[in-house]
Amino acid sequence: MLDRHGAVMASRTVGLSITGARPSVLGDGLEDITLTDGGDERPSPAARPVWSEWYQGPPTAPNMWAPYDAQGRAAWLDLTTRAWRVPAPRPDRSGGEYHLDGRFVTDVPGLHCAIAEALLGPGRYFGREWNAFSDCLSGGFGVAPPFTLTWHDSEVARRALADVVEDPEGRLSYFEEVVERLERGGVTVVLR
Repeated sequence: MLDRHGAVMASRTVGLSITGARPSVLGDGLEDITLTDGGDERPSPAARPVWSEWYQGPPTAPNMWAPYDAQGRAAWLDLTTRAWRVPAPRPDRSGGEYHLDGRFVTDVPGLHCAIAEALLGPGRYFGREWNAFSDCLSGGFGVAPPFTLTWHDSEVARRALADVVEDPEGRLSYFEEVVERLERGGVTVVLR
């Protein structure tokens, strides 16, 4: 998928199977082959409106990811993984205060969209799931602890993610696990 400037926004490998071959009607030495879609790696239908949104270029306004459902937000995160490299990643900044708009954090992809936006700006990348988020928090992605993160409307995420548990011991919700990981990493988290 290319943006309007011809830059690659996203790419997918599509598996094709050859189901037939015969001499071509166009002449000697040529073969006509019949292909069928053999892959499950097609983008979800939720990706199409997200790709249309990004067609003009990476977003410049906050919360443009918010209207999408969890699948659309995951597609949004797919695009941020490529966008964080262009331009090249900035050196890490430490210190300062960042504000996370928590009004739309109703699922795991939304949480990662909101954190990235709070720390780096619209359309930026700061992990798309637990392991990638932890890697980003270790540095090399534009911001590194220590810093303060004020999470506005944090109760929205606390409620929405109450039943999402990835903690192997099952003691923490995804929301609590993210807050704990931030604090353990040297971030002062202020929940509002």
